[in-house]
Amino acid sequence: MTPIIRLAKPTDEPFLWEMLYQALYVPPGTPPLPRDIVFQPELAKYVQHWGQPGDMGCIAVSAPQPIAIGAAWLRLFTRDNPGYGYIDDDIPELSIAVLPDYRGQGIGTRLLTDLFERACGRYDVVSLSVSQDNSALRLYQRFGFEIIEQQGDSFTMRKRL
Repeated sequence: MTPIIRLAKPTDEPFLWEMLYQALYVPPGTPPLPRDIVFQPELAKYVQHWGQPGDMGCIAVSAPQPIAIGAAWLRLFTRDNPGYGYIDDDIPELSIAVLPDYRGQGIGTRLLTDLFERACGRYDVVSLSVSQDNSALRLYQRFGFEIIEQQGDSFTMRKRL
């Protein structure tokens, strides 16, 4: 399947909440997290009031039926209100997720490729936080993300665009 990739709009906020939940790493054999965990302030800030200055994202939509199946988005944070992968106020943090039934089909690669093409010229660097056990780590390394810090079992990574 080849999804259509389009820009995220403020009306995509409900889908981004679902993608935020899907982006949370749960080790194999661990029970799923409660869905309302995304409303805790340290997570909610990744989606809440989507469409602010600096926000940029892409949505993967299946074809032929137009169903949103994945998203990758960038959001700026501040030193006073940092995200997990915070580096600097001018470096947006990446979040990405694909619905479980669509994983392993190259959709994450397509989302990141499109998002980074659109972000070039607007941002010089992108950051993220990922668990060292998360299989997505290989995807990020393939895209040229480098580990710049480790906190517990998570890496803060950055990519120059």
